[in-house]
Amino acid sequence: MEQKINCAESCVKGCILGDKCPNIESREAASKFIEETSLDKMLEMAEERLKKEMIEPPKWVFPEDP
Repeated sequence: MEQKINCAESCVKGCILGDKCPNIESREAASKFIEETSLDKMLEMAEERLKKEMIEPPKWVFPEDP
């Protein structure tokens, strides 16, 4: 039986499910990205994204009519 938890609340101090974590692939990918990417490159990526957001107009989302 798969255990379902709210990771945002339960894992604040670290993953409590260990190897049974449903987000283990994401966690491993994030760790690999942090290890392999320099801080300068991360800052450059963030700056590029910020510039892109400032250029693009806001996107309005309207709920569909019932």
